[in-house]
Amino acid sequence: MEKIPMTAEGLAPLKTELQQLKTVERYAVIKAIAEAREHGDLSENAEYHAARERQSFIEGRIIELEDVISRADVIDLTKLSGTTIRFGASVTVADVESDEETTYQLVGPYETDLKKNKISIQSPLGRALIGKTVGDTAEVTAPGGAKGYEVLSVKFK
Repeated sequence: MEKIPMTAEGLAPLKTELQQLKTVERYAVIKAIAEAREHGDLSENAEYHAARERQSFIEGRIIELEDVISRADVIDLTKLSGTTIRFGASVTVADVESDEETTYQLVGPYETDLKKNKISIQSPLGRALIGKTVGDTAEVTAPGGAKGYEVLSVKFK
């Protein structure tokens, strides 16, 4: 079983979602199915089919979340330091062509949030940055063509 690197901050919402699905959503959909059954003929009952589809989604998501949580390898970012980019690093890079600077934090695949500049270590840019240090250039093959990023700083929170 492959471990999934994750921060404690990233694990918390997954646990919250799992709890919500198990204690609220699961029972709500069971109730909706029971109500839809009372309306009669199930073969033409859109409410019943929608509720069954929702139930299938909920049960599938519960299984997925239980799997991810069981394989989570929670990494304490306060114990990380150094100058080499790895999981948890906050990295400031400059686009080689435009000199536009951006700071990203490298996180696990279930914590990715582009609005907060959190990118997965499994993303093309994340993979290109791993192992680099200040002054190195990371080459990324993107849908629009190859892009280069110069590493300006590496910090650990």
